[in-house]
Amino acid sequence: MVYSPHGVRRIMRYIHQLDVWPKFTWKHERIATLLGVVRNRQGRLMGRMEAMGFPLRAEALLQTLTLDVLKSSEIEGEVLDPHQVRSSIARRLGMDIGGIIVSDRHVDGVVEMMLDATQNFDKLLTKKRLFDWHACLFPTGHSGMRKIAVGAWRNNSRGPMQVVSSVAGRERVHFEAPDAGRLNLEMKNFLDWFNNTMEIDLVLKAGIAHLWFVTIHTFEDGNGRIARAITDMQLARADGSAQRFYSMSVQIRKERNTYYEVLENIQKNTNMDITPWLEWFLACLDRALSLTESTLAEVFRKARFWELHPSESFNGRQRMIINKLFDGLEGVLTSSKWAKIAKCSQDTAYRDILELIEKKILTKNSAGGRSTSYLLRGL
Repeated sequence: MVYSPHGVRRIMRYIHQLDVWPKFTWKHERIATLLGVVRNRQGRLMGRMEAMGFPLRAEALLQTLTLDVLKSSEIEGEVLDPHQVRSSIARRLGMDIGGIIVSDRHVDGVVEMMLDATQNFDKLLTKKRLFDWHACLFPTGHSGMRKIAVGAWRNNSRGPMQVVSSVAGRERVHFEAPDAGRLNLEMKNFLDWFNNTMEIDLVLKAGIAHLWFVTIHTFEDGNGRIARAITDMQLARADGSAQRFYSMSVQIRKERNTYYEVLENIQKNTNMDITPWLEWFLACLDRALSLTESTLAEVFRKARFWELHPSESFNGRQRMIINKLFDGLEGVLTSSKWAKIAKCSQDTAYRDILELIEKKILTKNSAGGRSTSYLLRGL
């Protein structure tokens, strides 16, 4: 999204200019079935995760939050270092993952915003909290090379806030946000609505909140990332849990072009019917929940393994190495590497390995080589 310094003149009526704004309406019969499917998927996923032990849930949480931060930034064209993101999240959640690396302040800021939204989902969303999130996103006070107002609503100093693209020298205005003079009232209305209890499904409320916030376009930059943080916050309220095991941002990243297209179309509505947006939002969330099976495949595979093989069947060294194999042990597993990791003799390592081969847990690597190596069966 680009700030047009003087504004590209265009006559267009947007949804926020309608007399009835922001009294959204939708056709319940068109979304009821999909909402039911999504709610059912959420319940089954949360039940499945609750059945896992704490270490596996923590691992799934770390992986989900890492992907959420990475993909929300990628939607805006920003690529973060995944190792820094993972380390920053683990450090803030007090997780011992080993090999934690130093993360820069920009990564830490993005992580801090996302964790505040999801881990403190039951707290009020306030003007100050949004300002703090915005300051986290732009710790230097710059967006790229451009200095921006941080921790403050945007103003009219650069002209109207427009989302503009340029193709072959021709500028196209996709959307123009409400005038900056309206922002105090617009955000008061939004925050009052978001923080109040009402007779509306909490998942639907997440979809409405996302659309409403990006339409107001409160800040000079960062509106999309903050809108997705607000969405995650509301979905955590819908789940009644700070533990996030699915990511809306991962799926939106996959469907980024459609995401912007649906938003643009609904913001040019001639009425307040947002049914098409809610249909897309629910369908996208449904696909995000389905995607969890692949994004958390290794976590689920590890969980199934420990369900079939009680940990008491192995000694401490064997349990440690098996978990490291599931987590992606660097290089191949040999008896000498086993001895080094487990801090035992080569003979002890070899006996441990032979026991696991007899139990059909490990198998020799058929690729061969100068040193015999071993793999988990089925991996």
